[in-house]
Amino acid sequence: MRNRICLFLFIGSSCLLSSSASAVGHTQTKYPIVLVHGLLGYDRIGPVEYFYGIPKALRDGGAQVHIVNVSAANRTEVRGEQLLVQVRQILAATGAAKVNLIGHSHGAPTARYVASVHPELVASVTSVSGVNKGSKVADALRKNLPVGGAVLVGAGARLVSFLSGNGGLPQNGAAALESLSTLGSIKFNMRHNAGLPATACGEGAHEVNGVRYFSWSGAQPRTRPILDSSDKLLFMTSLYFNGEKNDGMVSSCSSHLGKVIRDDYIMNHLDSVNQFFGIVSLVQPNPVTLFRDQANRLQGLGL
Repeated sequence: MRNRICLFLFIGSSCLLSSSASAVGHTQTKYPIVLVHGLLGYDRIGPVEYFYGIPKALRDGGAQVHIVNVSAANRTEVRGEQLLVQVRQILAATGAAKVNLIGHSHGAPTARYVASVHPELVASVTSVSGVNKGSKVADALRKNLPVGGAVLVGAGARLVSFLSGNGGLPQNGAAALESLSTLGSIKFNMRHNAGLPATACGEGAHEVNGVRYFSWSGAQPRTRPILDSSDKLLFMTSLYFNGEKNDGMVSSCSSHLGKVIRDDYIMNHLDSVNQFFGIVSLVQPNPVTLFRDQANRLQGLGL
């Protein structure tokens, strides 16, 4: 009866969270959790968080949570160096020895960069819908709109940066698309390959240089077309994958890193961070629950 009431009352409501997931201490990790946004990302714009409702849910369970700001559009290495500075600041402020990095989309390789160049500062990297082996959407933009695509992404990044109060960060649409492309990802992965699968769609090493690696992603580009216009866009971009399992922006295989928790959740690229305004499919796991469960998983590993 309780499940029926929850289903009826609210799409993606907190009543879908289990009572155990709501318990104090459920998300209390040893090391702080650092959330890293993806392309055209931000910490918040007005009342809208990029990781919508997720920081509070993690904190309610006992976690220390920090949301960083890196360039909304730029090369992975540039974003990675920006993240590294903030990681050091977080460690200095908290007294912690390491951090748990959780990156969405372009935030995943950004987090991987820090773990690669300074593994002693990182306890774990979790890739959420991460662009770990490139995106065919970025490939298509670079091929079909080599100038216009870069200009559009750069303009969007500057707007997002201004609205979120982070106007001082450098933005480069062309560099972002290059990093997110298949070729750009291959070049990046030659230097920073920890946790990457050796096969096209397998699992990577679960631990490298003392850093634990995890990933999850969705495989349903269109989940709420009546309520969210972004579903239409993601449905259109999903066509670039020619039937390959994807979330509208990233193929399931490209999202793999370390221990693959799951790569076929009924969610699209935005659902995985609880967007749009927490309106998600009734039949998918609540994305907030996935983040809480991951924090609990890290807790169980002493991280």
